[in-house]
Amino acid sequence: MRLLVIEDEPDLLEVLAQSLREAGYAVDEASDGPTGLYKAAGADYDAVVLDLMLPGMSGWDLLRELRKTKATPVLILTARDTIPDRVKGLDAGADDYLTKPFELPELQARLRALIRRSAGQTKATLEVDDVEIDTAERTVRKAGQPVALTPREYALVELLALHKGRLVTRTMIYDHLFDEADDSLSNLVDVHVANVRKKLGKDFIMTRRGEGYQVHG
Repeated sequence: MRLLVIEDEPDLLEVLAQSLREAGYAVDEASDGPTGLYKAAGADYDAVVLDLMLPGMSGWDLLRELRKTKATPVLILTARDTIPDRVKGLDAGADDYLTKPFELPELQARLRALIRRSAGQTKATLEVDDVEIDTAERTVRKAGQPVALTPREYALVELLALHKGRLVTRTMIYDHLFDEADDSLSNLVDVHVANVRKKLGKDFIMTRRGEGYQVHG
């Protein structure tokens, strides 16, 4: 899953980005409003973490502009904790609101919930045949037995499971698994798909030739 963090405090931006990368996300960063809007509007992120008090453009204005073209889940992260501020943020199009100071586990849990809901899933555990994906623990079991996956392999399995029964194109996989700093090879998706099939069974991922991939609905 790919996230965008828009935060003008350098230390906090670094902590947020690093913690989310350690949790297995691909993360892009922006430290001002115009750059944040440019990136948010130009890529299909699974979620955006947005500070409100940004140089160049406020988080409120950024969100209003983004909502003209994108339905990306947005979590507002701010020290402005009054009720009017929360109402203003939610009315501008935010999906959730977390005030500073905050705990990283809560931030990550809220992001997981936003990503699930945006894909039409309500439960933390996803099932595909005899494969169970725990999105909270980021673990996978097949027939009740744990399966060790790399962070990128897990991200691929979660992406496919969130879109169970629907086509996931190669472009979608690149957009959601790799951040802007990744120098990804053209065959990297094929490599990850092959590795997942070795671990979860060759029939777990179906190839739709020339289109992309799909798991059973």
